[in-house]
Amino acid sequence: MKYIISLFILALFFACKTDNTEKNNEPEIAEAVKDSLIYPEETHFKSIKQITFGGDNAEAYWSFDDKQIIFQSNNTNWNVNCDQMFLMNADETFADKMPPMISTGKGRTTCAYFLPDNKHFVYGSTHLGGEDCPEAPLRREGKYVWPIYESYDIFVADLEGNIVNQLTTEPGYDAEATVSPKGDKIVFTSMRSGDLELYTMNIDGSDVFQVTHELGYDGGAFFSPDGTKLIFRSSRPKTEAEIKEYQDLLAEGLVQPTEMELYICNADGSDLRQLTNLGNANWSPFFHPSGDKILFSSNFEAERGFPFNLYMIDLDGKNLKRVTHGETFDAFPVFSNDGKKLIFSSNRNNGGGRDTNLFIAEWQD
Repeated sequence: MKYIISLFILALFFACKTDNTEKNNEPEIAEAVKDSLIYPEETHFKSIKQITFGGDNAEAYWSFDDKQIIFQSNNTNWNVNCDQMFLMNADETFADKMPPMISTGKGRTTCAYFLPDNKHFVYGSTHLGGEDCPEAPLRREGKYVWPIYESYDIFVADLEGNIVNQLTTEPGYDAEATVSPKGDKIVFTSMRSGDLELYTMNIDGSDVFQVTHELGYDGGAFFSPDGTKLIFRSSRPKTEAEIKEYQDLLAEGLVQPTEMELYICNADGSDLRQLTNLGNANWSPFFHPSGDKILFSSNFEAERGFPFNLYMIDLDGKNLKRVTHGETFDAFPVFSNDGKKLIFSSNRNNGGGRDTNLFIAEWQD
């Protein structure tokens, strides 16, 4: 759910064809900032390239062949008022031009993910609930909240933006869909049980299975490289006061994501266990290509809510290591399928503003 970017930024201060001239300028833009974008402590980055330049850009995911990237953006220069889905080749940058938008341009969208044929993708959209962007919530009594729009459903579209299938029709929130590297299953978050739980389904929407059953917001799930495990974020209220606050907010279509930990389980929900116990917000996890480690974003070392940096941890919860060393916001790490590159969102190199851009780093262990 990329809506987190705009709100976290507030907390911090808490296809179009182009001519040859445009294409020839792109490598110069990338090269000019390549070396200066890596902080000295970021030893896992061999090189880095910035690929967007303005707005909030996040949740970027690779096609199965690693040739294309799909991501969401609210860049007002691209004629959108809230998050929509865009497509780019993996070797492109977008500074002064607009990439092709492949969502409908109606409602708000979230969490697009390629299907194995590299010609279609799944994503969440509110467009059946109205063509306008749904209203963003205000803080409640100083509390930072996310919206859980009940009009979200999950759709399949081709790379021209044509919707070819609707995978969910249950009342209430259905979103945050990602696809197994094996190409056979989708995991997503749904309110259909009355709570925000994880479910899996086949890529055609059949054989829906409930994975989690405990009270709390379970979301942002990803499969392990072999498709056997799931990693996800969760806010699990424990005390009577916490439970009441969670349920009261949920009744208003809201969640408060300031206290989240990572959980891991088998794809069928068995062997569920808490992976982190760090405090603050631990979220946007993704499996290392080895399947033995998790990258994630956290502000557990922060005193005032920021910065958010990327960390790496073993599946047994040991060997926690900081990966990025920014001063504001690094999140949404996603490895390419060949394991050689990492795409992530960051506030670095934004001139001190609030823009969140996409970066691709060559990864080295």
